[in-house]
Amino acid sequence: MKSIIDRFSQNKYKILMVALLGMATVFAVVVVEVHQRYSATNDYPSLLRNLFLAWIPLVFAVLAYVTSWSRWLLFLVVPGTAFVWLIFFPNAPYMLTEFQHLRLNQPTAPLWLDIIMLIWCAWIGLLLGIVSLHLMQEVVAKAFHPAIGWLFALAVTVMGSAGIYLGRYLRWNSWDILQDPLPIARDVWGWFRNPTSNLRAYGFTILYTLLFLFVYLAFHFFGKMLQERSPRKATEGEQVTAV
Repeated sequence: MKSIIDRFSQNKYKILMVALLGMATVFAVVVVEVHQRYSATNDYPSLLRNLFLAWIPLVFAVLAYVTSWSRWLLFLVVPGTAFVWLIFFPNAPYMLTEFQHLRLNQPTAPLWLDIIMLIWCAWIGLLLGIVSLHLMQEVVAKAFHPAIGWLFALAVTVMGSAGIYLGRYLRWNSWDILQDPLPIARDVWGWFRNPTSNLRAYGFTILYTLLFLFVYLAFHFFGKMLQERSPRKATEGEQVTAV
């Protein structure tokens, strides 16, 4: 029992982050409902569904992270969990592409309401992706090496960006990979066979990878900044006590 309490104490900020994202999602549902009632239309029919799908990678990342606490479960259960997580991971940062509806839709509600609603949902999706990738990177770093963890994060970001393109513009989804992966494999193989005919796919994947990496690294370095500040405060407190 004590070990479980210690585990929760060591991961309290991770737990609080998941709880915060849960509360933000509830509020997002309320905002979407207000938008629909105000406009008397459903201009964003897939917004809440995509927000739900964005939660799936975090659920599997938490499952993999908790399972990794046991050394034998780490190599027995985590690989399968990580595979499912990887398939659904693009659904989280995919939420940023919902902004294209501002161009496609004729606003039936105030534009500021559409913008705030989309920003809110997009940030939730982006943070769900960041947190889930962070947890999986910790699992990989623990099992192998921190450098392997960073290579893993980079590879997942590239694959996730390609997955977002497949979902947004080729209309594939994560379920299709499990049900019938061959057509998706043919589309991806076509990118390599005819690169000049798929420049948009390459451009989107590269730019989205750089965008996500920028945000991911910014959060990482911000966390390191907070860690740097803590020892300094402790040192200053010891000096005051000594005087």
